[in-house]
Amino acid sequence: MDTTTSADGITIAFEKIGEGPPVVVVGGAFSEAADGAGIASALADAGFRAVTVDRRGRGSSGDRRGSTPDDEVADLAAVIDAVGGQAIVLGHSSGAVLALYAAARGVPITSLFLSEPPFRFGVGEPDPRLAERLQELIDSGQPDDAVVTFQLEGVELPRGMVDQIRQSDLFPHLVGLAQSTVYDARLTAAVSTPTPEMLSVALPVTILRGEQTFPMLIRAADRLAEEMAAADLVIVPESVMHRPDPVATARVIAERI
Repeated sequence: MDTTTSADGITIAFEKIGEGPPVVVVGGAFSEAADGAGIASALADAGFRAVTVDRRGRGSSGDRRGSTPDDEVADLAAVIDAVGGQAIVLGHSSGAVLALYAAARGVPITSLFLSEPPFRFGVGEPDPRLAERLQELIDSGQPDDAVVTFQLEGVELPRGMVDQIRQSDLFPHLVGLAQSTVYDARLTAAVSTPTPEMLSVALPVTILRGEQTFPMLIRAADRLAEEMAAADLVIVPESVMHRPDPVATARVIAERI
């Protein structure tokens, strides 16, 4: 993996594949650069240089306790600087929230693609102390409980699904990413309702969602499209239950660049 250094000195790791205009892929909760391999391959096939990122606290990237959403904005800015100084950005889930926030903070993004961002617009907000509670669990040696708490309260997965995940072979890997749940909870709480600056970013914005996905995400994508007069909403039938289809997503991006 390549690396760059963020404003606070933290190392941020990223992978590149393909040739062409850079598309930085920013994943959501529990995702690492490797999880974007399918989308990266499809983007490379479509004529782009795909860049997948380990957000701080994940994979090969570094970490600093107390990191803020603005630190993650600086991380994205550092990656974009390392791959040419400006880039198209595809954000998925909380990664889409981060991407839009970064655009509003002046990160040099040329086009923005937001895949099922979990904005709540003040409806059904989690406990405002969720991020602090997650950190307390991690600091007390209970990262497994932090993962479960985030899944239940931050993502609102059904209890039965969370119990199945806890018994699966995947769970130990998720526990290794527990610290990142604090940053996701902090980010999505800070801009659960997009700021006026986020809603009025001066660049092309496309909002993506599947036909079959969680109702909260449908409401969020549709509401964001209504609030952003210059944004387009594209429904991608191939993307199902919060899993963006790589080929279909790359096709949408290629058609709009």
